[in-house]
Amino acid sequence: MAATNRVERLESQERNPKWQHVPLFIDMDICINCDTCIRHCPEQFGAIFNHGIDVIIVPELCSGCGKCLPPVCPVNCIYPDPDWKPAPGDWWQYPEGPLDPYR
Repeated sequence: MAATNRVERLESQERNPKWQHVPLFIDMDICINCDTCIRHCPEQFGAIFNHGIDVIIVPELCSGCGKCLPPVCPVNCIYPDPDWKPAPGDWWQYPEGPLDPYR
C-alpha cells in the first residue's frame, strides 16, 4: 500500500505514486539561501530543508505542488525534476527535526 501521509512517507521513504506532478529541485548555483521556500512548503509535505550551506528538497516528500515557486522564490531557482532519484540517506535526518528552522 502506498504511503499517503507524511508519517508514512517518512517511515517508508517512498513518494506517493498517485501524485501527478514530479518533485522539484533547487539549483544551488542560483539559490541565495533566503529560506523562503522552506517557510512556504506545506507542513503535510515538509520537503525542504537546510543541508549545510545548501537548501534541499527531499523528492519522496515533495508533491510538486509549486507553493515554493516564484513569486515565493525571488531568484527562480526551483525547477521540476522529471529524472529525480531517491534522496541520499543522510538527507533523511532532516525531516525528523522541525520543518521550519525559524519556529
